[in-house]
Amino acid sequence: MNLYKISFAALALIFSMAAGSPAWSKDDPAVDSEGMELVKQTRMATVYADPGADLSIYNRIWLKDATVSFKKNWQRDQNRSYPLKVRNSDMLRIQDDVATLFMEVFTKELTEGGYELVEEAGPDVLLVVPAIVNLDVVAPDIPTSVNTQAFSTKAGEMTLNLELYDSLTNDKIAKATDRKRDYDRGYAEWRNSVNNTAVARRMMTSWAVALTEALDEARDSTTPPE
Repeated sequence: MNLYKISFAALALIFSMAAGSPAWSKDDPAVDSEGMELVKQTRMATVYADPGADLSIYNRIWLKDATVSFKKNWQRDQNRSYPLKVRNSDMLRIQDDVATLFMEVFTKELTEGGYELVEEAGPDVLLVVPAIVNLDVVAPDIPTSVNTQAFSTKAGEMTLNLELYDSLTNDKIAKATDRKRDYDRGYAEWRNSVNNTAVARRMMTSWAVALTEALDEARDSTTPPE
């Protein structure tokens, strides 16, 4: 197998473990506006990649902090539906918590996978730029002076937009989008920061594992047999 096929196949593994995500759509163009090609082998996400990309050269990762944005009108809809009113400060706190958790989860999976995390460019450094969008926490844990509890049948959903760059040239290697939704249990459960965080951690872990396995596949594919 030549290097082109190795690298492209490895990119196709990104998010392949992500359950509950939409497969690529027939409406997705084969080549996007950046000249990147749609990778149809992925089962669970939309992935575009530079067909000449080579993930096997990267041994270190520069993981940027994730930006986090809520679903459109999330605060307005929350304040119409629930007795606990979401303030702007609550939204900022949730965004910070999600970004911190994302960094924690990805750092753990990548370092345990043998990848060194750095904060500088280098010839073997892959720049990973994540963004969490359309964050929808169905029943957020809002601090209040009264003993009020929130219940819901599911925790919510979020979408990850991930971009991979060569850290020296800033050339984009791949980009992927994956949506995750907590399953609806059919009955209301008490929601607090602990179980909401557990659901978010589970979603992020599958993303982190999938990225690590894509990098492993590229590296292992170019290792000559003993």
